[in-house]
Amino acid sequence: MTNYEALVGGGSGGLIGAGGVSGNGSLWYWLKHMKLYRVVGLVAICLLTVPFIFYHLLLSAESGVPHNDIHRTRSQLDTFEEVSPLKAADLKLRIDEMLRIKGTVSLELRDLESRRQKLQSDIGLYNQKIDELKQELARQQTELDRLKISVEQAQVAQREAVLRNTPELALPKALFSDSLPAAVRPAGGEQRRACKMSSCFDHSRCSLTSGFPVYLYDPDAAPVVNAGYDIDGFLKTTIKQTLGYNAHLTTDPKKACVFLVLVGEALPEHEAVMKNNRYSAPQPQADRSSAAEMGSLNTTRLRSLPYWGGDGRNHVLLNFARREIGTGAGNILRGTADLDTGRAMLVQSSFEENQFRAGFDLIAPPILGPPGGDVWQECVPMLPARRKYLLSFQGELMNGQNGTMSAHGNDDTESDTVDEFIIEHLKDMSSGRTQDHFMLQFECVPATEQRNPTNVRDWSLCGTDNSRKSVLKDSTFALLLAPSGTAVSSTLLQARLYEALRAGAIPLILGGDQVTLPYAETIEWRRVVIALPKARITELHFLLRAIPDADLLTMRRQGRLVWERYLSSVQSTVDTIIASLRDRLGIPPKPVPAVVAHSVFNASFVPLKSDPVIDSEPEESLGPIEPPYPSPAFRRNYTAALMQSREMWNDWADPFALYPQLPFDPVLPSDAKFVGSHMGFRPIGKGAGGAGKEFGESLGGNYPREQFTIVILTYEREQVLMDSLGRLYGLPYLHKVIVVWNSPKPPLEDLRWPDIGVPVHVVRAPRNSLNNRFLPFDAIETEAVLSVDDDAHLRHDEILFGFRVWREHRDRVVGFPGRFHAWDVNTLDSWNYNSNYSCELSMVLTGAAFIHKYYTYLYTYALPQAIRDKVDEYMNCEDIAMNFLVSHVTRKPPVKVTSRWTFRCPGCPVSLSEDDTHFQERHKCINFFTKVFGYTPLLNTQYRADSILFKTRIPHDKQKCFKFI
Repeated sequence: MTNYEALVGGGSGGLIGAGGVSGNGSLWYWLKHMKLYRVVGLVAICLLTVPFIFYHLLLSAESGVPHNDIHRTRSQLDTFEEVSPLKAADLKLRIDEMLRIKGTVSLELRDLESRRQKLQSDIGLYNQKIDELKQELARQQTELDRLKISVEQAQVAQREAVLRNTPELALPKALFSDSLPAAVRPAGGEQRRACKMSSCFDHSRCSLTSGFPVYLYDPDAAPVVNAGYDIDGFLKTTIKQTLGYNAHLTTDPKKACVFLVLVGEALPEHEAVMKNNRYSAPQPQADRSSAAEMGSLNTTRLRSLPYWGGDGRNHVLLNFARREIGTGAGNILRGTADLDTGRAMLVQSSFEENQFRAGFDLIAPPILGPPGGDVWQECVPMLPARRKYLLSFQGELMNGQNGTMSAHGNDDTESDTVDEFIIEHLKDMSSGRTQDHFMLQFECVPATEQRNPTNVRDWSLCGTDNSRKSVLKDSTFALLLAPSGTAVSSTLLQARLYEALRAGAIPLILGGDQVTLPYAETIEWRRVVIALPKARITELHFLLRAIPDADLLTMRRQGRLVWERYLSSVQSTVDTIIASLRDRLGIPPKPVPAVVAHSVFNASFVPLKSDPVIDSEPEESLGPIEPPYPSPAFRRNYTAALMQSREMWNDWADPFALYPQLPFDPVLPSDAKFVGSHMGFRPIGKGAGGAGKEFGESLGGNYPREQFTIVILTYEREQVLMDSLGRLYGLPYLHKVIVVWNSPKPPLEDLRWPDIGVPVHVVRAPRNSLNNRFLPFDAIETEAVLSVDDDAHLRHDEILFGFRVWREHRDRVVGFPGRFHAWDVNTLDSWNYNSNYSCELSMVLTGAAFIHKYYTYLYTYALPQAIRDKVDEYMNCEDIAMNFLVSHVTRKPPVKVTSRWTFRCPGCPVSLSEDDTHFQERHKCINFFTKVFGYTPLLNTQYRADSILFKTRIPHDKQKCFKFI
């Protein structure tokens, strides 16, 4: 319209301009005098020129319009051609029509613009969907690859199952004897004295799968002591009670492998009814002599036992010393020329050379401790390594026949001369010019009276139990002088050994080559005591000074371990005797009892299921999805005791139970997985190795394939638990999930449990206790256990990497949150718990850590009850207790994996660890646990584990083991 108006305006202006010539005087004058023909020519020229001018203007306007508006220009031209002949009266109507058309076109343009924007929005949504589909395609491709790998692994497992030619070992079916011992001819004196396990024991009653059933004669129903004697009431009661706790006890004599007979400690009846005191007033000498001549054991009653079988095969005579521990005590054969005990084994603390049948009889310590329970309170701290006294001794030499022998006696026998020389040298050593302190006392005040004269010269105990303990706890070494004469072992020597180990004083036995210590077949006493010939007395001081602190503390720790497990109480003594006899026969112990996992749901209730919410995990192949595969159990029932008996008795201190698996099982050499022993192994790249792709397809490593179980402890945080369970969907190598429901309230009936592809067992806890985290549930069928809090947020790659690292450190705690114990620099006498960032760690919290199931058994059955009680008291510190336990058993620090320091899920409710008193309680826990153990077993570590190719430049066609680890 603008150009059109310009054209119209221009035309009108032209006309007006032409008519305006009459207004000009000069022009009018000129026209007035102009000839007519000139006027006609001028008009003709104007008529010819004006169209050309309009045409030129139209061309100019069209050339200035953009290319896309050419049609608009042409429309205007057409309009102009139509309007030009119109009159001015119709022009306004035409303009209004054009304006209406303009408004209509504008509306159409706006509609088109809105449509264009909608189309662009749709295009963006479609592009987003395309991207999502591409991601889903990649995810499905990864899942397809994993399924292909899973199929390949399943095919390998099928081929292995077809080719397998070894039986699947499990708990064997018990095979018992079905008859009582047959009556045979009694053994003669020479046969009895030459008894061995091969000649005097009936192995046919003790099958390898029998479980070593043991039968105890009731000492009240079948007494075997002479008239006028009675077995100590404490022993009768506690032996029956403690054997009742032993898994090997049977009440069926037909099934029994061995028969136990309690023959002592037997005391005259007037002493048996006296106050229960080992150091009560002595009886008159004449009465003691007559009693010794008669003896307490009645062999006639012994042979009349219902299952004696004529010669006493497979019978064990238990003669414990408790109240009488003087010279010659604890030997039921004392004062008898040839006591007929048949082919029965004898267990006691005192033997002479002509009485002890090595490999058949058994030397046991006297009963000096409580019936059972925690005994750590009897012990003293192991540190410092060097104490006030370098060496201590309190005793008085008792002559075998004439009672007390002074330290200054003038006997000319060789034994007397040696003893006198030792005493004089020790006195010179203690009074010499040295910075070391000694506590050596060779005469008792008041003097000790010998109650039962024998032909054994031994050193009596001076003072009371408490007075001796006060000296021993300040002694680095405790001197034990071997008895002279023909003694293989004596009750007094065993009592000194017991007291020294209890107080943490390292026993130093002069004459150690002459004696045999308790359970010498299984316990490595060289790691506990220093046994020297008496001829080494002149080099004694030099040797004691040459032992470094590390060896002192190692021997002290080992001594306490032996004392606690084998000597400290009636329970430990009885269990050790049975385990020693069973070990001789090579019979595996009874399997350790597992805790039955009772479901929190009723048998008829089926919990609701829901589809898990798939997290945006890193798209990488972490491993195949396998069907559940429990770890093989009880594969080494017979070989573990044969090959690792020394470790069982001396390192793990646990020969009393059979475990499904051990973290200390031997490892095959690398080539065995390809040559003859390939069953179960999944090497990387089938043995050729490889980078990330091949790594993700197989477990590799030094052990056969296996899976792990996740144990989650929860208390009334249902939604947090559901979120944590949902994140486990698609996790490779996961066998099952155990949810320990610590709340007394059952889960809500309408609670929807995520279906994560593996079984989820919700176990009802017996009570609300953090110790439930480490209960050895029978539902846990794998060696690897991942203990996690219900609010711990771990990625799949982190879990899988931790699992792979644990497979190489099976005996240690392997996990994510690292902590350490710090010395209190203010008090200088205690430890603090510290969670600050540090370059040194000593603990990995079990809120996100892998452990071996074996340690759940130890935590439940072997850890001192006082520690579990402290955990319940504070509702805290169970993770610290587990770190203490594992470090105590292995003497190794934990292993931290990945760089992350905290693993709490964002937005989760506040946990117990956020409480203000949390850290104060953990300070106290560390110091209390140190007191119970006698030392701090935690060890420091200065490294963490990352995958091999982490931060390593690799070719573009290779993948790393993990993208972010």
